[in-house]
Amino acid sequence: MKNIKGIIIISLIVAIFLGFFYFDLGRFLNFETLKESRNQLQDFYHNNILLTILIFASIYIVSTSISIPGATILTLSGGVIFGTYLGTFIIIISATIGATLALLFSRFFLQNYAQKKFKKQLLVINPKIDENAFSYLLFLRLVPIFPFFVINLVSGLTNVKVRTYFFASLIGMLPGSFVFCNAGSQIASINSQSEILSTRVIMAFVLLGFLSLIPIVHKKLKRKVAG
Repeated sequence: MKNIKGIIIISLIVAIFLGFFYFDLGRFLNFETLKESRNQLQDFYHNNILLTILIFASIYIVSTSISIPGATILTLSGGVIFGTYLGTFIIIISATIGATLALLFSRFFLQNYAQKKFKKQLLVINPKIDENAFSYLLFLRLVPIFPFFVINLVSGLTNVKVRTYFFASLIGMLPGSFVFCNAGSQIASINSQSEILSTRVIMAFVLLGFLSLIPIVHKKLKRKVAG
């Protein structure tokens, strides 16, 4: 029964992923199309508030959970449709749910294989993850060194607790979601996507990321002094 459920889930994920590319849905996920569709999207939202929220949140959760490209444009869309604050709230909840589902998919389908294939490496990594998972995840979410889908996949192979992963992702993705939602709410005055992330904003993310590592540094210093 477990194998049958697994096959069904994998088949569904693959079908959605391939369908995205087969129907070239990515053509709708670009800055120019979003800017041109701004008025239509806002009109639809004002006439169908609850339906728009449900549709948008569902699309965001699905796209995040199976790593469909276009998260940046979707986040901008949230700002266009809902405004900065409501958009940030909807996106951060949807993104966190999607990322957590991606973690669970990875853990369900790949962890057993990884535990056998990379047993020695995981025996070294897992204790460190168990002790400092929140800080590490917060850093990775704030400083986009690796794509989020890679973080979701690799985290599923470790023993990180789902609750820890959920809240670290929620907090870590908040600043970026706010920046892009705010940009989306002002899209009429923005000429290109490259204008959104200034050097100052990127440096602020990096600084926040390093601040999230302070608890780890503190623990190491405390042990060194005690030793």
